[in-house]
Amino acid sequence: MIGNYNMKTFKEIFARIWALWGIVSFFITFLLAFFPSMVSYLMEEKKGQAYFIKISKLWMKTWLTLIGCTIKVKGTENFQPNEVYIVTCNHNALLDIPLSCPFIPGPNKTIAKDSFAKIPVFGWYYARGSVLVNRKSDASRRKSFDAMKKVLHKGMHMSVYPEGTRNRTGQPLKSFYDGAFKLAVETNTAIIPTIILNTNKAMPINKTFYLLPKKLEIHFLPPVTAANISAKDLKEEVFKIMWNYFTAYNK
Repeated sequence: MIGNYNMKTFKEIFARIWALWGIVSFFITFLLAFFPSMVSYLMEEKKGQAYFIKISKLWMKTWLTLIGCTIKVKGTENFQPNEVYIVTCNHNALLDIPLSCPFIPGPNKTIAKDSFAKIPVFGWYYARGSVLVNRKSDASRRKSFDAMKKVLHKGMHMSVYPEGTRNRTGQPLKSFYDGAFKLAVETNTAIIPTIILNTNKAMPINKTFYLLPKKLEIHFLPPVTAANISAKDLKEEVFKIMWNYFTAYNK
């Protein structure tokens, strides 16, 4: 009993020290990646975004190694050449973001809150990889929907977290919003359901300033067509695929 208590206390202390290292190493490596990534603003958008993603992937691989979080990527063969997709990811922790866009094959952008774009210096980087939205504004949501259409039209993938916010339900997924599926149907763009694993173990949502080294994984599943289906039915189909895969893989 005493041994278990001491081990739990040690784990809590270590996780908070490691979280401090995570923040320090994040900003050090960000400064190294920042200036090369800004070169992408000088390029044509698709080419610039492809370059930006390569820099982001190098940065994230470096940072994840420094914090002891190995990364396994599975299913990249589901991205067919010269095709664009809407990538729908589950969302359990802040670590999900470094595991999505940088590891999606090819140029891509994510839908993201505009508040982070206001952070000095980091906001320039954040905005380069994102379609920004203020979820409290109907006008902003409409504008971001049109912007996502343009991203797909330019030959880039869109990454979306259909749960909207981090999942605090204790279930594999929380209910999905409609946006990604309306976008898929209106643009006839297939969806690649994507499962991110173990970020909730490295950074539990119910703990503050807490980080543990864990093996992280991102699995890209086979594409789901958006042809001849309603947005509602497509949402239900993708939800079922992601739920079943997550529960089966985590047995």
